Amino acid sequence: MNRRSSTWLTALASAAVACLATALVVEAPSAAGDRDRPGATELGNPDYGVCRGDRPQCYHDWGNFDLSNGIRVLIFSRTAGPRHANLGPALAPGLNPPLADANVAQRAIVRLGQENGFTADWTEDITQLATPARLFNYNTVIFLSTSRDTLDDAAQTALRQYIRGGGGFVAIHNAFGTEYNWPWYEGLLGNANFYDHGPRQPGTIRTLSRRDASTQNLPSRWTFTDEWYNLIPFPTNVRILATVDESSLAEGVRGNLGHPGHGDNHPIAWCQYYDGGRSWVTTLGHDATAFTNQSTSDGSVYFQSLIVGGIRSTAGATPFCR
Repeated sequence: MNRRSSTWLTALASAAVACLATALVVEAPSAAGDRDRPGATELGNPDYGVCRGDRPQCYHDWGNFDLSNGIRVLIFSRTAGPRHANLGPALAPGLNPPLADANVAQRAIVRLGQENGFTADWTEDITQLATPARLFNYNTVIFLSTSRDTLDDAAQTALRQYIRGGGGFVAIHNAFGTEYNWPWYEGLLGNANFYDHGPRQPGTIRTLSRRDASTQNLPSRWTFTDEWYNLIPFPTNVRILATVDESSLAEGVRGNLGHPGHGDNHPIAWCQYYDGGRSWVTTLGHDATAFTNQSTSDGSVYFQSLIVGGIRSTAGATPFCR
């Protein structure tokens, strides 16, 4: 190769590298206030290698559940990290151990079941999740503000096989701060994880559609107080059921770890078919009063109606994810 050709190839390679570097640049967010931000973008869209989305074809109707026997759900509230006050003290081993008055959230879901046609068991004992056969006793498993690595290997395998056999799953609040390093579980949440949250404050929730069982009894806009989780990744291939209007958050949406919020599309509840099962999730549920108050003015009645609809639809008692 002559010297002129070598020089030409070197220049061409340098130009290609420069073009590639330019293509990889992502514009940094502006330093303007929260209200001027478009919301976090490009937060990831991993492929979990399963059938997922709002298509019923992703559901495995393999005859593992018989609604003629009634609806039975399992509340799992074990925490291996931070514990929300509305869970009260840790529960004793076994199934249905005594509940203290401070176990507010667990007690509330038991009550909601009695009022809405389902029976709830409760536990924080991972041996109760040790096999798929045990889980198949329940139409839906509810992760109620669980945290961090709350499952061992046996429970992880059992949960996955249960979902693959058509099981129902409901995640409430800090279930999004659970099993961070397990990609399959992240997919079960709709391709989403808790990253941070801004100040606890009232905000206006927008109900996007009343076709779903969980939203059919909700107004188009309602007030609720919560921590307003910011998410990484951002949910994809799901049916978003409700969002929070970030402009209604007087103290801003910026999280304690710097997340700028999600702009005009800040979801707080969504649903999907996932790996054979049904998954319904909400980031709401921080306060004890959300589970106990019987008021529409603070949104607690609407929150309770929301989760009841999610539980019943994942159990197959009402149409799912509409």
